[in-house]
Amino acid sequence: MSAPKILIVEDSAMVRITVKRTLSAVDFAVEEAKDGAEGLAKAQGAPEPFDLILTDLNMPNMDGLTMVQRIRELPAYAETPIVMLTTESGEEKKAVGHQAGISAWLVKPFEPDALVEMVGGMLF
Repeated sequence: MSAPKILIVEDSAMVRITVKRTLSAVDFAVEEAKDGAEGLAKAQGAPEPFDLILTDLNMPNMDGLTMVQRIRELPAYAETPIVMLTTESGEEKKAVGHQAGISAWLVKPFEPDALVEMVGGMLF
């Protein structure tokens, strides 16, 4: 069985590095995108759909919510778990996120173990 493929969409290079190292250490295959536009393009162009997508909310070019809405329009991603990884923790933002198709919400800063546990729980 091949490793689950995860797409990280995050404009902060430091957060991308941290998330990639954390998830790669437990044998996930991780790809990165620096904003929602690049994330959408990678999702659309992937030979096989990603198994899970982690995205920030506030990014240049295309924000996370817009990207999620566009990805959810793709049949291959109708049921894919999508986790919002953001500093935003308000209930109103979470409600909008869930309406857009967010599966779960993880507030930054996060503990690496919490990230691994959430991702593992959504995939296995």
